[in-house]
Amino acid sequence: MFNCGIPYATLAGIGGLMNVKALIGKRFQDARKEKGLTQEAVSEKIGISPKYLSSIERGQANPTLDLLLTLSETLRAPIWDLFDVAEELKGRADLRKLLTSLLQKADESTLRAVVKILRLLPR
Repeated sequence: MFNCGIPYATLAGIGGLMNVKALIGKRFQDARKEKGLTQEAVSEKIGISPKYLSSIERGQANPTLDLLLTLSETLRAPIWDLFDVAEELKGRADLRKLLTSLLQKADESTLRAVVKILRLLPR
């Protein structure tokens, strides 16, 4: 069960197992980038290839729990935060709230980019 109280099976059913893995991988990637670390630097430190780290970050690999814990420690990011992807998989109303929250923090150039992207999406 995740921190949010939603069972993993429910999350997998909502977003699909691959989507959940991709979201978790993205969390690891975001944590790495926030620290200003390259895949090469992190992979060397934890003893894996950059290609394998890339596949973890894309949700393509099935790393061991030990490796995920080591990666979490290396990134100085709590493992439970990296796995708490439930907010990304909730319903429309919650997605709107999340989007609103993210947009409130965005600068003008980011807001303009978001508007352009949204206009490109099919309705």
